[in-house]
Amino acid sequence: MPIHLAQSWPAHEAVLFDLDGVVTPTAEVHMRAWSHMFNAWLDGLRESGDAPAGADLSAYTDADYFAHVDGKPRYDGVRDLVASRGIALPEGDPTDEPAAETVCGLGNRKNDAFNEVLERDGVTAYPGSVALLDHLRDLGLPLAVVSSSGNAPAVLEAAGLLDRFAFVMSGVVATERGLPGKPAPDTFLAAAEELGASAAGCVVLEDAVSGVKAGAAGGFADVVGVDRGAGADVLTAAGATLVVSDLAELVPADGTAGAAS
Repeated sequence: MPIHLAQSWPAHEAVLFDLDGVVTPTAEVHMRAWSHMFNAWLDGLRESGDAPAGADLSAYTDADYFAHVDGKPRYDGVRDLVASRGIALPEGDPTDEPAAETVCGLGNRKNDAFNEVLERDGVTAYPGSVALLDHLRDLGLPLAVVSSSGNAPAVLEAAGLLDRFAFVMSGVVATERGLPGKPAPDTFLAAAEELGASAAGCVVLEDAVSGVKAGAAGGFADVVGVDRGAGADVLTAAGATLVVSDLAELVPADGTAGAAS
C-alpha cells in the first residue's frame, strides 16, 4: 500500500513538481493552444490538398493531446502527433518562423498562441496546490519544478510562486543541458541532484502520463499522479504509486507536520 504522504512528508528529502496541471491550471491553456494550432493546420491541409495519400486529417481532439502531447517537450509533441497522422514534416530549426511548415515551426506557432493567452488572462494556482506548497515550506523541504515547458518561469512568476522553488527545470534548461524530455527520467533526476537529494528520497507530483512514466523510470520514492483528466487507472498503469484529484489531499487535516514513517 502506498505511503500516506499527508503524514509522511518529513521522511522525504525533496519534492519535485510538474507545473502545468499540477501547480497551475495552465494545462488548460496549453490544451486550447494546441487545439487551435493543430486544427488550423489540419484545416489548411484539407483545403490545399497537400497532405500525403492516406493521411489522417480528422479533427484534433483532447484524446490526441493526452496520447501524443501532454507533458512532452513542445517539439516532441508536434513530432509525435504529426507521425500519428501519417504525415512527415521536416524537422526545421528552433529559430524557424511560426509560419514555417516544419516541426519547429508548428511548435513555435503553438508557443505564440500560449503566450498570448497567458499575457491576456494571467494564471492563478490551484488553491489545493498552494495549500501543499505552504505546508511543505513550513516543513523546510526543498522544492523544484520540472516542466517540459520553456515558459515555466514566466508562468510561476505570473502566479506569484517563483520564489517557492529552489530550482526550475524548464524546457529551455533541459535543452541547454542536452537532457531528453519526459517520459525519460533525466530532467527529474537532474532536478533532484540540484536540490542535493537522492531519487530514493524524492516525491514526484505529475498529472501527465509521460511525466508519471518518467518518475517511475527514475526510481523515486513515490510518484503521485494528479488526475486532471487522464484517468486514475491510466496514471496507475503508467507507474503512479498514488493518485489524487487535488493536492490538498496530501496536506494533513490538522495542518501538523505529521510523523515520519
